[in-house]
Amino acid sequence: MESPAGTKAAFVKGELMEKNIKERPILSCAIIFALCGSARLAEYFVIRTDETVLAENFLHKVFGIVLLAIILHLLHSSWQSIGFTGDKILSGAAKGLLLGGGCFIAAYSIECLILYCINGNVSLAFYISGFSLSGETVKHNSPLFFLLCIAFNMINVWMEEGVFRGLFMKILSGKLSFIHAALLIAFLFGIWHWVMPFRDYLDGNASLANLLAMGIGYILLSGLMSIKWSLLYQMTGSLWVGLGDHLFNNVVVTNLLHVISNGEADSMQIVRIILGQLLSLFVVILYDKKSNQAKRINQ
Repeated sequence: MESPAGTKAAFVKGELMEKNIKERPILSCAIIFALCGSARLAEYFVIRTDETVLAENFLHKVFGIVLLAIILHLLHSSWQSIGFTGDKILSGAAKGLLLGGGCFIAAYSIECLILYCINGNVSLAFYISGFSLSGETVKHNSPLFFLLCIAFNMINVWMEEGVFRGLFMKILSGKLSFIHAALLIAFLFGIWHWVMPFRDYLDGNASLANLLAMGIGYILLSGLMSIKWSLLYQMTGSLWVGLGDHLFNNVVVTNLLHVISNGEADSMQIVRIILGQLLSLFVVILYDKKSNQAKRINQ
């Protein structure tokens, strides 16, 4: 049992931390980002969990969730205060899944049509990509790997939505407008995803030109996705809709449902992702605009 002195010390430490965060919100986000980023770099470049049978870098996401829990404890805040509200969890997540599903039906259809026009053949395949112990890429179809894929991506989206949209928005909202906070978070989220093409370059699997092109592409695309999820957070007051949409993108679009043409899988995956994300961003912006118009009329 913690002593009264220990409780008082923890309270004072939390008060000081909260004061520093309020006075230096951008610096605070940068420090938290650096801590999470260091864990991400260690896993991608040293541990390389995605090159094991688990086929996913998730340890740094667990680190991020633990760090988030510690920060919330020190700030005397709750998970609810950053968007993990206790109500409408299933309905919110379902709306996010429907948003992703509806927009990506269109994106998959366009991708398949293009590939059919080019190659004269196209098909869909369900499997999880992974690695064997020999380092070769393999296809996993067992229920275990489907469950692992969902579990790892739940950890993924919980950490990224909690830190980037939840905690960072809470920290920045005291000093920055929503749009400025959303743009800064989008920039950090884009840099967060730059590690993947950077590793390919250092491993000799990509040229410098490819690194620059893919790096800029990752930053822009991830930034647009971040803006969409920030908008959903602002519109709904919770992270559940954005979390559902984020989960659909990671599980179905990236890992599960593949487009095959001429024996090659996902040759136009980037086109599919760009189309789906742009369409869903347009839907969110349009819905937000109509909601704001309706509020003004009712006032």
